[in-house]
Amino acid sequence: MAYNSDLAINGGKPLRTKPFGPRWIFGEDDKRQLVEVIDNANNHGWRNRIKVKAFEEAFAKKHGVKHAKAVNTGTGACHTAIATIDPEPGDEVITTPVTAHGTFTGIVLQNAIPIFADMDPETFNIDPDDIERKITDRTRAIMVVHLFGNPCDMDAIMAIGRSHGIPVIEDCSQAHLAQYQGRLVGTIGDIGVFSLGGKTLTTDQGGMIVTDNDELAERARDFSSGGSNSFGDAHRFTDLEAAIGLSQFSQWDEVTNVRLKSAAILDEIVPHLPGFTVQ
Repeated sequence: MAYNSDLAINGGKPLRTKPFGPRWIFGEDDKRQLVEVIDNANNHGWRNRIKVKAFEEAFAKKHGVKHAKAVNTGTGACHTAIATIDPEPGDEVITTPVTAHGTFTGIVLQNAIPIFADMDPETFNIDPDDIERKITDRTRAIMVVHLFGNPCDMDAIMAIGRSHGIPVIEDCSQAHLAQYQGRLVGTIGDIGVFSLGGKTLTTDQGGMIVTDNDELAERARDFSSGGSNSFGDAHRFTDLEAAIGLSQFSQWDEVTNVRLKSAAILDEIVPHLPGFTVQ
């Protein structure tokens, strides 16, 4: 097969000659937030967590939940969520194999066993019917992943969880501000977890846990701080990261809308391409 000699890779004129630009835009507000952390640290020390508390409150308010707990990474958020439900060694957590490793790393770190349910071939998300088939007397939780921004079938999954008395954890790391039937993901199950490392809301590295359950929130706080509200470091989130998060928070809706517009274009074009379908 002959290649088109007009392609830039074959010496033709490039269609684009300028860089696309940065993936994330950092500006004066980010600098101001960071300077405030440094100035405050000079007076009160590094671990007063003023920015962390403000960031957690903003995140909780955005999702309409009572509790948000910031941690060091998305993997740390998954680990904390599993620890919060307190499995015994050898207990099982049903999840999907089609995800980043952090989802099941948190399960293994608590000496639980990830049980992989199959995916729905049309959505790539976990198949509720196979979740039901995988439940045993050792099942301690269901951990779903809203893959590529596409929410799972939460009505079916929550019905399964409630019928068996099993908590549902939502991994929303790939689905910031995605909605399922008008509800933000992360607010439907018992616990929602988010990665903040290089996502549409970025703190460089970081994670977040959200819940409306007071007992689960307290357990998450205790575990992630090593049992201490002041000096624990199990999955500690810093004021420097929170400062960036607060600044980036103001751009979150705008960044999300750009993604939605791009997705709408692909949704319109891709189904007309031979051999392709949309998720």
